[in-house]
Amino acid sequence: MWILMYVFSYSVSPAATNDRAEWRLLPTVVFQEFSSEKRCNTAKSKLEGSLKEAGTKLRSGLEDLKSLGKADPAQIIIAFNVECVPK
Repeated sequence: MWILMYVFSYSVSPAATNDRAEWRLLPTVVFQEFSSEKRCNTAKSKLEGSLKEAGTKLRSGLEDLKSLGKADPAQIIIAFNVECVPK
């Protein structure tokens, strides 16, 4: 049985303004076929770890900017969902 791995990721791209109305939420959907559930789950685990690490780095950078009064991490939404499902 082939397995599809769906990745639903969302990112907020701030425009060159502090006006939140100018910010955009951009959804992305990506999928990949795998020959087995085990291979899919291995890839899922690695991808989730990578996305969590990227989120941590982004939040850390935003905290640094917040200390300078240039950004607020509360204004950024980081969300993702990775699933392995039967085809």
